[in-house]
Amino acid sequence: MHTTAASPRRWTFWVIAFIALLWNLIGMAFFVMQVRLTPEMLAAMPAAQRAVYAATPAWINIVFGVAVVSGVLGAISLLLKKRWAVPLFLVSLLAIVVQLLGAYAVTPVWQSSGAAGLALPVMLVVIALYLWWYARDAAAKAWIS
Repeated sequence: MHTTAASPRRWTFWVIAFIALLWNLIGMAFFVMQVRLTPEMLAAMPAAQRAVYAATPAWINIVFGVAVVSGVLGAISLLLKKRWAVPLFLVSLLAIVVQLLGAYAVTPVWQSSGAAGLALPVMLVVIALYLWWYARDAAAKAWIS
């Protein structure tokens, strides 16, 4: 199969774009679960986790929402081969960084999870950085327009 500079390698582009959408939809599900926590669900959590939720200001949840919505829209844009994916993935990346820095600065998340709790945040940043880079690369190669 012949590919040109303006066409992506079919299977890798589509696989990455589809996985990006699934990944960001999972993030959206976690966001919805977090903002819909009932008092009963909160009471069932360990005390350390309850303390983190109690100390989380609304702006961190808003930034979380921005991160997941822009990530989902970025993945959809990538699937539609639209350049909008680049700024949308950048917004998602920046929102993730702000959310994580905010959470570690104003909540007792460090006390409840310690250094082991950094694995997921670091993974989130790395994946968001990769998706932004991939969209930029796809745009530079004219795979998306």
